[in-house]
Amino acid sequence: MANRSRKLKPKVSKLNQPRAGAMKRVVKKPQKKLKRGSWLSSILAMPTAASYAILLSSASIIMAFAWISVLFIFNPDEVSWLNKILPAWAQIPLGKHERPQTLKQIQLDLSKKNQIFGETLPLNQDVKTSFLLPVFQQRANCQSDCEELVELRVYERSEELEFKSQSESYYYLATQLSVTGPDESFVISSLLDGTSEPQDISIPLPLTEVQRFEGKTPSSGVWFDLWGKRQQGTGAIRYGYVVYYNPERTNLLQMLSWSSPNGQLPKWQQVTGDATKELVVEQTVGLEPHLQVYQVKPLKLFLKPIQLEAITLKSSTFNDSGYQNALLIARSGLWTPAFEWLKFIKKQRNGVLPEAAQAQMDLIRLHSQLTKIQAQKVWASPSQEVLADLIDGRWEKALQVFEASPHNTQEIATLLKADEKRLWNRTVAALQVNPNRREVQAWFALILAVQRGEEQANSWLKAQPKITKDNLAYIQGLLARLNGKSTLQSSTHLSQIVGTVQPITQVTNNEWLQPNSPADLKLTDNQVWYQVEVSAFNDGKRWLNFPFENFNPPKTDTAKFFWRTLGITSDPEIQIVVWLRNGEQKITIAAIKAVQLRGKVLRLLAAGPKIPDNQNDVLQPKPLAFTNAALEWVQPSPITLRELYQQNPQGVKVMLSSLWQSLQQSGEVPSGAIPSFEQMQEKLGDWPVQVIDLTNNAQPEIILTISPEAIASLNQPTPKIERKNTKQRRDRTIIFSDKNKIIYTDFTGNYLQRLSAIAKLSGVQSLALLVENAHNYSLRRWSEKNQRFE
Repeated sequence: MANRSRKLKPKVSKLNQPRAGAMKRVVKKPQKKLKRGSWLSSILAMPTAASYAILLSSASIIMAFAWISVLFIFNPDEVSWLNKILPAWAQIPLGKHERPQTLKQIQLDLSKKNQIFGETLPLNQDVKTSFLLPVFQQRANCQSDCEELVELRVYERSEELEFKSQSESYYYLATQLSVTGPDESFVISSLLDGTSEPQDISIPLPLTEVQRFEGKTPSSGVWFDLWGKRQQGTGAIRYGYVVYYNPERTNLLQMLSWSSPNGQLPKWQQVTGDATKELVVEQTVGLEPHLQVYQVKPLKLFLKPIQLEAITLKSSTFNDSGYQNALLIARSGLWTPAFEWLKFIKKQRNGVLPEAAQAQMDLIRLHSQLTKIQAQKVWASPSQEVLADLIDGRWEKALQVFEASPHNTQEIATLLKADEKRLWNRTVAALQVNPNRREVQAWFALILAVQRGEEQANSWLKAQPKITKDNLAYIQGLLARLNGKSTLQSSTHLSQIVGTVQPITQVTNNEWLQPNSPADLKLTDNQVWYQVEVSAFNDGKRWLNFPFENFNPPKTDTAKFFWRTLGITSDPEIQIVVWLRNGEQKITIAAIKAVQLRGKVLRLLAAGPKIPDNQNDVLQPKPLAFTNAALEWVQPSPITLRELYQQNPQGVKVMLSSLWQSLQQSGEVPSGAIPSFEQMQEKLGDWPVQVIDLTNNAQPEIILTISPEAIASLNQPTPKIERKNTKQRRDRTIIFSDKNKIIYTDFTGNYLQRLSAIAKLSGVQSLALLVENAHNYSLRRWSEKNQRFE
């Protein structure tokens, strides 16, 4: 027992005193214990699957908060939806610095500021996506156009979930541009001709309108025109800005200030021939064309990547003396000669010019088109005709007008005396490139004579080194005309006038012009007054037709001017023709007593015996007035359609088919299938036709005049056609060309138009149609260019 006790004791003592290695392990365990309450300790204490799930969920939450933080830093608008669940003190400030608003809210805010919202203008196809909003303000002490533009705003629709889900669209203010109108000095500078000093007037003029340029415009943005207008005499000047919205930079750029003295708005137009249009601003004053053309050019600026650059006529890098001379005369206003010169230069270079030179040529071409149109017009005033000719560089033609009569000479001298360098500059430039051209020397001497005296003009002529004796004598003869020293007598011509006439009962003296004014207008026994509304007249050189748009009589000796121009001095008698019910013509002779021009209407006052009044008889032609030398009636002998068919069978077949279609279109015969040629020939074969050359091409036209009875015989008329036939009982005419095309017809639905006669006009090669219209007569001649009677 004792021995057993001794053996057990050491074992017990060894258990109470562990080994050194075991001691270390026991000490480390307490260091690995986690703090009480740690979330991780709780997770680790759970089963393994549950702990992984919670860890993954926590990681997702952490990542979500991290992403929200990134959005909050770089684009707070994207987390604006959190504002719905956050208290007011924790609201997230938005990147736009203000909350988006509906259009109604925007308009209400403007109204509170005493501002007026304009009509929204779309920036793309969907106006709800983005738009431009003009903001106006009421002008003080204003009588008209009182809403002045003060600001442009661009709004873009909010795409945040918070606002996108709303029933109404919400918008952010993307950009804005304050607007102040241009100074008055800039606006009126477009009226100056380069010889007057500009006025320093710094009063800004209001802009009252905003419109978007429609159609295809350059670059990817949107162009707007802001404009206003200012009364100037009887017209109005328009002025404004061109503004560009750049969607890539979301900004508004004022690109150009403009003004137009004739009230034209800028327009995008193809000028230089490439795919990009140019902006054209018209600044034409009177007959002086002036067009500003701007090209869109790139800029290396972040906020302004493009600019509008004007095409100028300054010397380019194109080294060609002829080209430089063409630019010189173009800068003086001789657009057509300059353009013709440039065309020759371009042809020499195989149709290729440098880009800048081609743009200058296109600008010159644009001006030349305007001056050509003016020079080709028929002008009643010699001075206006000469001005248009000289502006277009038609020196010889202008001299012909100057030499035509002493009256022309004096009127043109007045024009030259009043010239403020526009004609002077043209002659100087023309002489600079060709100093020996006789016609230009003549105009330079004439301008010099009327402005500085004949002696100085003669001195200049004699100083010209290469002037010939013949040219010197010719130009000195022109100078002699200025003082009435010419031995040539005033050219006279017989009156050639055509018009509509009606009797009148009362005449007011001061409304009419008479050469012996203020003589009283009185009638002798058995006379009545007739008022003749002139449809056309010959001024001794050419025929002029109503409306007389360019008829500008002088302010002095106006009545004498009319007497000479109309030929009344040589022949004051006029025939008045009235048609009676039985078709008989009654003709009386009246004397022209006075003239009146109101607007575009020229009237004559004539006195003569009383003739029957048919004014209320709609079935008879209107009374016609014409002077003895005006018309020579042409009456071709008629033949039947059957006889014409024997001469031209194929042409008659085509003509009858066209005729029947025309009758169907006008409702004269029922619509439907066209009868066979045999059927039409049976019905129409005996109709008379006239064959005569009306288009001056040596080929005859076919004139077919159809009576109401002839039309009624073509079918069993419906009640509608019967009523029309009883109401319209006058003959109507249709004319076929030598190619069997209809070139004139009374079957147009306008039953008040009738061909009355064919006439030969004095001094005109081609024949004319005398056509009765609703209120008057007109003379129509064939236009080779437009292929119609005009």
